[in-house]
Amino acid sequence: MLTRMQEDGSTLAEWFAQPTGQALLAKERDAVADALECVFGVQCLQVGAWGPTGLFLDLARTQRRAWLSAGARVEGAIRSDPASLPIQSDSIDALILPHTLEFTDDPHQVLREAERVLVAEGTLVILGFEPLGSWALRHRLTGGGYPPGLARFLAERRLADWLRLLSFDVDPARRHLYTLPFARAQSGRLGRWAERAGRSVWPHLSGAYLLVAKKRVYSMTPMRLRLRPAPAVLGGLAEPTTRVGT
Repeated sequence: MLTRMQEDGSTLAEWFAQPTGQALLAKERDAVADALECVFGVQCLQVGAWGPTGLFLDLARTQRRAWLSAGARVEGAIRSDPASLPIQSDSIDALILPHTLEFTDDPHQVLREAERVLVAEGTLVILGFEPLGSWALRHRLTGGGYPPGLARFLAERRLADWLRLLSFDVDPARRHLYTLPFARAQSGRLGRWAERAGRSVWPHLSGAYLLVAKKRVYSMTPMRLRLRPAPAVLGGLAEPTTRVGT
């Protein structure tokens, strides 16, 4: 399966070089940094190409880091289908999906693979665009897509429901990108004001969000039967368990 992220890789790279793309990557890097601040372990994995090499993986505090992408010519990444990861089950401590679900043909299967490869209590970090935000509106009004190749939008509530069905504990969404999707709105006083005002006045109308979920594992607690004590034996006869009044 080839994702749209792979098909439009060169166009997407050009979009990242524009002011709006640069502003998006900067805000998302800050959001991922906060999400990974207290995440430790052995292995962090990013599935999907988004931005330059190391944009998110350099923030990981794990011992090792790896990057898988459907793209054949993505620097530093191993080519792999996001819906069929060549990764051992229960081996990843932190997994990052940077808009991967919005470009792939089968987001459900990608989530199932994420659940499979994560260790117990492993952390899943997902970046997504808000379907009701201004950036989604510009995408619908732009012939080539905004950003290019985007296949769908997934509301964070819907995505959280999917994750809970896969036995994840989901934190409240962390929202960002309140600036309008135009170059002039990204910097200066206008951009800073939009971010501050959006967080306090219309927090649910952000352009994008970040979800953090932990793989929940139910532990089996063995149940021991409570046995009734054996009756004491007196003079070869069992002591009666009840006494009859005289």
